[in-house]
Formats: sequence, C-alpha cells, structure tokens
Amino acid sequence: MTTIHVLAAEDLTPRIDDLCEVLADCVNGGASLGFMQPFAPEDARSYWLDVQKSVAAGHAVIAVAEHEGRVVGTVQVGLAQKPNQPHRGDLMKLLVHRSARGLGLSRKLMETVEKEAARLGRTILVLDTATGSEAEAIYPRFGWQRVGVIPDYALWPQGGFCDSTFFYKRIA
Repeated sequence: MTTIHVLAAEDLTPRIDDLCEVLADCVNGGASLGFMQPFAPEDARSYWLDVQKSVAAGHAVIAVAEHEGRVVGTVQVGLAQKPNQPHRGDLMKLLVHRSARGLGLSRKLMETVEKEAARLGRTILVLDTATGSEAEAIYPRFGWQRVGVIPDYALWPQGGFCDSTFFYKRIA
C-alpha cells in the first residue's frame, strides 16, 4: 500500500535515513539535483537536516510517498519569503526511488503539494529541471507550462554542463 503525507518538521526525523537513500539513488541515477557523483546516502544527511529546519521555520512544505513501510518518494515547495512574493512557491526535488517508479507517485506527490501550497495562499508555482531529462517530460502532463531553457545552467552529477528548462503552474 502507498500513502502520501505532508509532514511537519518533527515527522522528518524517523524518515531521514529513507530520504537519504532516495536522494542518493536519484543522484547516482543521473538526476541533476545540485549534487555530484559519487553520492552516498550519508552525504545527504546534512541536506535533509536543513530541509527539516526550513519546514520548522515555515519556509517549506514537504510531502513523502511511503510504500511498503518506507519512504520512496518526496517533493518540496519552498514558500517565497520576500514581501512582494507572498503568492509564489518554488517546487523542489521531486524524487522517486528508481525501485518505485511506475506507481504514479510523482503525480500523487505533485497533487498533494500543489493543494497544500494553495491552502497556504500560493497561487503560482515555478520549477526548473534538467533539459532532456526524464523529469522534464512529466511536468507538461501535470499541467505545467514550459517557459524556456537556460543553457549551461548547472552540471550533471557525473560532470558536464546541463541546460535547465523552467516551468510554472497556476494553482488557484
């Protein structure tokens, strides 16, 4: 059975090891997520502890997908903190462990955080993703509008420049 949960900061603590495994699996699978290969689960711990602080401060929302008792997917929305952007959020780190792909978890995670962001007063979300990646292909299916591409925006985790495609979605 699969469940999707929006988590409070304290709910992240027992899930940190699973989240570390998911992030490491995605980076080592070639996803451009801001980290370089090789990347071990323990390399992800400080990242997730920073996410936990952000959630506790009310600066982010995180949802997880749990399948057969472990976290296999996650996504976040960073809640814009600038006074002129109270309506905007940044979708970040849609991750699904390679062993759990094909279960519809990306769609369920996205629907969950979009509803939560709307509940928190956000009306538009933005994201960027590696151009030509598997991830780029899914966002239009979820109703996101492609804005354009910035060349050489980041590096692939194995090295080499990576273009990024930007998207937005009105959620309210």
